[in-house]
Amino acid sequence: MYTYSWYHWITFFYLYCFFGWIFESAYVSLRQKRFVNRGFLRLPLLPLYGTGAVMMLWVSLPVKNNLVLVYLSGFFAATVLEYVTGWAMEQLFKMRYWDYSDQRFQINGYVCLSSSIAWGFLTILMTEILHKPVERLVLGMRPAVEFSFLAVVSVPFVLDAIQSVRAALDLGRALEAMTKAKAELEDLQVQIALLRAEASDRAANFRGDVRDWAGELRTDAKVWASDLRETALERASAIREEAVTFREEIREQIAPADGPELTALLKRLDALKEKHLHLSRHMGFYRKGLLRGNPSANSRRFSEALKELKHRLENE
Repeated sequence: MYTYSWYHWITFFYLYCFFGWIFESAYVSLRQKRFVNRGFLRLPLLPLYGTGAVMMLWVSLPVKNNLVLVYLSGFFAATVLEYVTGWAMEQLFKMRYWDYSDQRFQINGYVCLSSSIAWGFLTILMTEILHKPVERLVLGMRPAVEFSFLAVVSVPFVLDAIQSVRAALDLGRALEAMTKAKAELEDLQVQIALLRAEASDRAANFRGDVRDWAGELRTDAKVWASDLRETALERASAIREEAVTFREEIREQIAPADGPELTALLKRLDALKEKHLHLSRHMGFYRKGLLRGNPSANSRRFSEALKELKHRLENE
């Protein structure tokens, strides 16, 4: 591979991952006014910087004697890398770990002109200044030392990457589940409100019917009082039977207000509230690390759920 062996490229990758972590963590920590372990991993490594540095070196080596071509190669290669990485991470993890949507001359929030311009100059800075001492360090290592270094770093790096990917996937699923649960909660609350309103209307209507029926009874009673006693007694018995029947009709009509339909909805509402609370509280070491290490991360589809998780994390 050009002037380097394959294991030199891996060593460069780890070193620039570390240098990138120092730069990003220092920058974000100063802005947040607290220490931020920046990045996707919990180790002090930022794979995007390592990958970007290796790519810059790779594409610029054939034209390293022409600064204009070095600049252009870094400009386009890093822009493509940033776009593809940002798009893939959002598709997999339901989150944007960086977002340029508020910048001018940006493409879907994944890349912007100012960032690409900076990548071009960074490529010149790295190839002309920064990489030369790093190159001397790496090429000056004995193979045994370099292979030992790679072994010591690679094992925790791979394990950390696996755990971080799992946590990011789990976080994405949690955001999706929280958003779905919240929508179901709102729908249930509307159903319950409508059911109670309907029951209240029924009760009001039947109270009016009862008043009308009682008035009719009083009017009939005046007429029946003048009738023969025997006829009045027979009519009173019929009225009692009619009252019992009417009372049962009222119970049947108003019963849904406190009946099984409302009870089932209330139980489902409590279950959804508990599920939503569990999803927002259940955050392990890696999930917390992802949220704390990426304070500017956002989600277009699940922004409210992400804000809730960040708020709960801040209040711990």
